[in-house]
Amino acid sequence: MSHIVHVAVQTPAHSAVGDLLSYRSDEELAPGTLVRVPLGKREMLGVVWDPPASAEPIPEGIELRGIAGVLKGIAPLSQEWRRLVAFAAHYYQRSVGEIAVSALPPHLRDMTPEQLARRLAPPKAAKPKRRSKKAQAEAIEETAEPVVEVTATPTTIPLLALSAEQALVFEQIEQQSGPFLLYGSTGSGKTEVYLRAVQAVLDANPEAQALVMVPEINLTPQLEERFVARFTPQYGTDAVVSMHSGMTNPQRLRSWLAAHTGRARIVLGTRMAIFASVPQLALIVVDEEHDASYKQQEGARYSARDLALWRGRATHSKVILGSATPSLESWHASTPADSGGPGRYLRLNMPSRIGSASLPKVRLVDMTQQPRKAVFSPPLLDAITERVQRGEQSLILLNRRGFAPVLFCADCSWKSDCPHCSAHQVFHKGDRTLRCHHCGFTQRVPFVCPSCGNPDIMPLGKGTEQLQEELERLLRNVQRPDGNPARVGRIDADTTKAKGSLEEQLAQVHAGDVDVLVGTQMVAKGHDFRRITLVAAVQPDSALYSSDYRAPERLFCLLMQAAGRAGRDAQYVTAQDSHPEMWIQSHDAQNAVYAALRRHDYPAFAKQQLQERLDAGMPPYAFQAIVRADARTQEAAQAFLLAATQVARDANLPYLDEVFLYPPIPMAVQRVANVERAQMLLEATNRSALLRFLNAWQQYLHWLRGLPEHRPLVRWLVDVDPLSI
Repeated sequence: MSHIVHVAVQTPAHSAVGDLLSYRSDEELAPGTLVRVPLGKREMLGVVWDPPASAEPIPEGIELRGIAGVLKGIAPLSQEWRRLVAFAAHYYQRSVGEIAVSALPPHLRDMTPEQLARRLAPPKAAKPKRRSKKAQAEAIEETAEPVVEVTATPTTIPLLALSAEQALVFEQIEQQSGPFLLYGSTGSGKTEVYLRAVQAVLDANPEAQALVMVPEINLTPQLEERFVARFTPQYGTDAVVSMHSGMTNPQRLRSWLAAHTGRARIVLGTRMAIFASVPQLALIVVDEEHDASYKQQEGARYSARDLALWRGRATHSKVILGSATPSLESWHASTPADSGGPGRYLRLNMPSRIGSASLPKVRLVDMTQQPRKAVFSPPLLDAITERVQRGEQSLILLNRRGFAPVLFCADCSWKSDCPHCSAHQVFHKGDRTLRCHHCGFTQRVPFVCPSCGNPDIMPLGKGTEQLQEELERLLRNVQRPDGNPARVGRIDADTTKAKGSLEEQLAQVHAGDVDVLVGTQMVAKGHDFRRITLVAAVQPDSALYSSDYRAPERLFCLLMQAAGRAGRDAQYVTAQDSHPEMWIQSHDAQNAVYAALRRHDYPAFAKQQLQERLDAGMPPYAFQAIVRADARTQEAAQAFLLAATQVARDANLPYLDEVFLYPPIPMAVQRVANVERAQMLLEATNRSALLRFLNAWQQYLHWLRGLPEHRPLVRWLVDVDPLSI
């Protein structure tokens, strides 16, 4: 008997193919079953989906193509998982199949049923080697002795004593349903609260699972180490698995299968882990919930933090959002636990650091009063020198890699512009190259100006390479307590390209082999450096002069997170008789961002920023989406967006009167890889109105894309709840 099945396959949203495709199957397949299906001349992975509520009958004369194969051995994906995918597709304006298939491990997408069967089959026992008669006799003698079986007793990691604040927060998590916003200062012990919360749900249910997310790959190993040490003695070596893009495809498949079958009790991962199949989910933790890395910037532009909240509500799981600098959206949506207010989240506070450690003192250096062109002000350099001589470590933060952002010719004003992008090529002195950080185009540094032949082309601006070189020069005569010269290290995307290089460099910092560490934001958050007592931001002002209204929030979060790297070990600080400090060099020292930072007063900063957002009608008091068009010319990109606006008005789309459509404009970096980019902002005071308008608009965008006058268009996409404009 033949059955009609509806399958979600990976078709891009702008292809207009549709969410589900119908196929013929000789056997009845449960929703969630993984299958191989033909599509055009290709064969690809698909997920059997629930029949649409308004499924139309197949027209007579239409012959459905048959399922090519069923991936048996993997239990069907749960209804909860399918609901999560369907919601994400609807909310973020993508196709169901695009999100469903991309959420599965890449290794699984390319497997045939036969390959999967071999992958899941137990390993065959190795054939015994032929042995000589003498070896056989020796083996008999060995086995004649009584065999004593020794069972290793796993070492149980003793639980750390909770502080009064940690104990109160943990008690509230146990008693309340959440979701929770854990607002804890850097070094307050949020990770220990996460560990206790995970332990509680696993102890309460022998099948329960927990999902713990971090914003970046480089934070996964140290968190994994703590979870493995805590839980594998009790639950076994398969209890903790990781999921992130830095793993190999076989590793990702192994972790996914362990979570899907329930063998893995704890899943650690980056934003991609939100779509992991975790059938017995009981707890979701989103560490550093404010981080922009939780927002996907390619393909389906989902927010893993927001999906975690939706998934927690759908599965009746507890959700903990943790941060020392919560996003303004989360802060606005939360209510203090003791206020009984109407907030959607319960805010839990841990303002104190563990032990007797105190937050670093923030020092502001007014660079208008310092020597001209000084990279490091004399007071800051003296402070760094003192730390080196005492055997302590310093962290220098500059969120710009390379040696200099641009090369410049003073004679003809030539700049090292990228030929394929409307951006400069960054000068990297280490390998003498100019690199575009947008399209990746790389070329050798010219010996003379390509425009006028001037040999004196000079670097403009500072990058982490230049800071490292400058510090090595300034500290060349400074000695450590052991008499050795000061050592300056650097950690950024350039020094951590090789596999394992990040872990190796972090190990050197932890071991004390580096006295001054220069780095970008990748070392400014989450890391537990025990010997760093001074952190300095040398050029933070550029973030204040951005057209993006979120720039002050991002800068405050980055600097406060960076400050949290100083003085985390109370015992070390006490033994050294040290005083942790955060130095900020600024040409705008009176700015409100720095004033709040000096007091470590995030609530005051959030109050001021939220008032500005309210006055301007910005999120979280409004809801936004961006429609972006990429084309061969800027005129073609903007013409598509103008036509889309006009067709929405001509069709009088529902909720059009509640949605404001701004005129299209070029993006900040309007050309990348020879593709021009334009964007149009949509804004509404009602989230539902915005989403319903976008859903009704989709078919017209597909129709416009197919018109001859819009052939130069490369692609279009919708970004709901954008983080940058």
